[in-house]
Amino acid sequence: MNGSGATLVGLDWLMIGLYFCMLVGIAWWVARKGKDNATDYFLAGRNLGWWVVGASIFMSNIGSEHIVGLAGSGAKDGVAMAHYELHAWCLLVLAWVFVPFYARSLVFTMPEFLERRFSVGSRYVLSIVSLVTFVVSKIAVGIFAGGVVFATLLPEINIHLGGLVIDSFWVGSVAVIILTGLYTMIGGMRAVAYNDVVQVVVLIGGSMLLTFYGLHELGGWGELRRICGSEMFNLWKPMVPAGVISSWAPVLEKNAAGEVVRQAWYFNSNFPWLGMAICAPVIGLWYWCTDQYIIQRALSAPSQNVARKGSIFAAFLKLFPVYLFIIPGLICYALATSGKNPQLAAAFASEGSQGAFPMMVKYMLPAGVRGIVVAGLLSALMGSLAGVFNACSTLFTVDLYEKLRPKATQHELVRMGRIATGVMILIALAWIPVVKGAHGLYGYLQSVQGYLAPPIFVVFFFGVFWKRLNAKGCLWAMLVGFVVGMFRMMVDTPVTMGMKGFEHGYAQGSFLWIVNNINFQYFSILITLISAAVMILVSYMTAAPDYAKIGGLTFGTASTQDKAETRASWGWGEVAASGVVMIAIIGAYLYFNG
Repeated sequence: MNGSGATLVGLDWLMIGLYFCMLVGIAWWVARKGKDNATDYFLAGRNLGWWVVGASIFMSNIGSEHIVGLAGSGAKDGVAMAHYELHAWCLLVLAWVFVPFYARSLVFTMPEFLERRFSVGSRYVLSIVSLVTFVVSKIAVGIFAGGVVFATLLPEINIHLGGLVIDSFWVGSVAVIILTGLYTMIGGMRAVAYNDVVQVVVLIGGSMLLTFYGLHELGGWGELRRICGSEMFNLWKPMVPAGVISSWAPVLEKNAAGEVVRQAWYFNSNFPWLGMAICAPVIGLWYWCTDQYIIQRALSAPSQNVARKGSIFAAFLKLFPVYLFIIPGLICYALATSGKNPQLAAAFASEGSQGAFPMMVKYMLPAGVRGIVVAGLLSALMGSLAGVFNACSTLFTVDLYEKLRPKATQHELVRMGRIATGVMILIALAWIPVVKGAHGLYGYLQSVQGYLAPPIFVVFFFGVFWKRLNAKGCLWAMLVGFVVGMFRMMVDTPVTMGMKGFEHGYAQGSFLWIVNNINFQYFSILITLISAAVMILVSYMTAAPDYAKIGGLTFGTASTQDKAETRASWGWGEVAASGVVMIAIIGAYLYFNG
């Protein structure tokens, strides 16, 4: 059931055209219903239903790094990256632990919540760092993945401007920005959320078709496991370079004779299980429970009950990526290495694993079906970018611009939000060469988040559970943690980009070489420990916070009425749904054990 291997044909374009007509129609409908004020533009008037909240959380997460990056990781390293996708349990932490605090505070942004809990200074620091994180990771990676999709599916699209040739990669990157930016700027959060509902259906349906066709051509699930072997189906054994043995113990590098020639606590590739066990949950809890990009959807719910149900629904949807993105990556590897699809094998050999998903779409699917799956690809790219565009504009407008201009009108705030989106896009375009040179799209994203997430994780989780921690402890923990993380990023960037003089990295054994070669997960654990130590020490060396001012913002300062309202907001149906999610996660861990 091979596809023609050709580029998109008329039937494919028809399916894609119908899809975009639907998106534009929804954006127009939403724009007519919307109001010209900040609450409506940034939080959809705080009246989204639980199914919209859940679908929007899922689509905001399932973006470029999943479609392109996860499939590429599956084709290269097997199911190792499924650890991150099985962090659906983090959404249950959001639902049951953090939703009550966020719902009571009625804030627009996470930095605003941090100001309520600690100080204005911590709000400014988190706002700026969050914007930097969005630019260097989510926006840039989203644009880059759009370029990868277009370069693979439509390599012949090139624009000639005099002696300058703009290839399909850059054409696709810019096209994704324009298409997404249009409906995001027009309708704000409401347009983003309702389009996400449509995109969830198209994305899951399209990816299921790709998995079905791939397994059919390969010869079934048993054949996939046979070709890939137990190594690629093992979540627990770290994937390490040849000649290297890794566990929680020091890494041992051996020569051809089997003699140990070097041992160290670090190496700069793949996924050691200790790092996955400690670092991955830290990144997951930061992302799902404290990141503006995700939490903005929960803040758009009218009550604790709706926000909690939406978060649990998102946890259920989060179980799909392992089977819809990583498994197609393994199927691509199996088809290519077995030679069962010669066109795919040739493309895989020349282009590598990063384009696994779009390569399967191009060389395997029949006309019409190919258009549906491409629409699913675009759904993920656009849904993720739309979410981060809206989050960026909210952070800049509410946390920075409104603070500088407290008398700004609602119309002015909405206009500034749209302007901020455009500026963020231009900055992200300049960062694409860094991402393009990274060793694996999804790995790049996880490393950047691993350097910037720990201080945020520490101040939110410690701040909610430990009422004695104060504003000075929070501020110093963030400052120190971010400095250490940015230092690692600055050390990595010249090597990642392959800048002149850094093609082979730093001089072996030097301090910068050691920093650059420490696995990013181990370095992330180090930043977490440093941030936690600084926060606790500084807090206990200074005066305790005024507990009356942080009432309802920590477990220790929640009133009896607060607790009663939270208990009244959930029933046993939510408990049962959470149990189903946990059973599915445990089942996946038990199955993918080699």
